[in-house]
Amino acid sequence: MNDATGVTPPDVIRVLIVDDHALYRRGLQTVLATEDGIDVVGEAADGNEAVSVAEETLPDVIVMDVGMPKRGGIEACRLIKQRIPSARIIMLTSSDDEENLFEAVRAGANGYLLKDVPPEEVAAGIRGVHHGQSLISPMMASKLLQEFAQMSRNDSVVPAPTPELELPRLTERELGILRLVARGRLNREIARELYISENTVRNHIRNILDKLQMHSRMEAAMYAVRQRLIEPGE
Repeated sequence: MNDATGVTPPDVIRVLIVDDHALYRRGLQTVLATEDGIDVVGEAADGNEAVSVAEETLPDVIVMDVGMPKRGGIEACRLIKQRIPSARIIMLTSSDDEENLFEAVRAGANGYLLKDVPPEEVAAGIRGVHHGQSLISPMMASKLLQEFAQMSRNDSVVPAPTPELELPRLTERELGILRLVARGRLNREIARELYISENTVRNHIRNILDKLQMHSRMEAAMYAVRQRLIEPGE
């Protein structure tokens, strides 16, 4: 979707597709080519190539397979986040292994989808993470919430927090919003509950992530549970 000069318009989302199966890459590119406001600026077949192409093309959103040769998607995600912090990354997998999910969150992934989702959902996910949302398939969300509950119940996994040492200086408003994020609330739901605008919510979440030195809402939610800012079952 480049213009006559070969430059992507500023309101178009630049996407990099990373998967070791050429057929899957081609199919996803075909679908995304029909979507307004999305421009596929590159492809890569493994994690090493993903890092290289990402540095060359500076995509807004990267859609990347978890399991690939040479360098896996999660390690590539971690490297890309270090080198291009502004890039949003959606991990795709054919496995529902929750350990991969937790590792992807820790690596800074902004979304995690099973490959059996319809292609149009991938397009919607690209738009969502580009605008600051986190993305996770319902099945994996259930696993994540179960793990949160287990972490909260298990003192050996979740040490008692020491606020004076570990908790950054979040304001009361930021703590309240972090608790709502950890409960899975969307920006519009948080805005409605707190009687503030969605734009104000986005600004608060950006400040929270900056203070916590984190990349995504999912990572912040895991932090909130580890620090016992919410209780199991909330």
